[in-house]
Amino acid sequence: MLHVTLWLNSTLEAISLGVPMVALPQWSDRPTNAKFIESVWRVGVRAKRDEKMIVTREEIERCVREVMVGEKSDEIRINASKMGEQAKRAVANGGSSDIAINNFVEVLMKGKGTKLNQSDII
Repeated sequence: MLHVTLWLNSTLEAISLGVPMVALPQWSDRPTNAKFIESVWRVGVRAKRDEKMIVTREEIERCVREVMVGEKSDEIRINASKMGEQAKRAVANGGSSDIAINNFVEVLMKGKGTKLNQSDII
């Protein structure tokens, strides 16, 4: 549940597993990913830094409690579970990701060249 790396791949892995998250963003694209986790997808909360720019153990405890038993915990768990199910459907046979990757491979196998239009793979 505690999601520290916040790289997009690990974020998507946690989402695909339906895991509620506590986000601890540090740099690069991580603050953006944390924003999506908390405010857009609503599958977790973001730990806040104190005035010294440190995330304290009390803040981490607050976040874990919020995800586990807090006011938002039911919504977070439901959203995480729904997104996990959506991810499973997308990669299953006939799902949107399955179709897209098969179309992409088909285009490559036909030797259409190196320039692809989005319409070629969707």
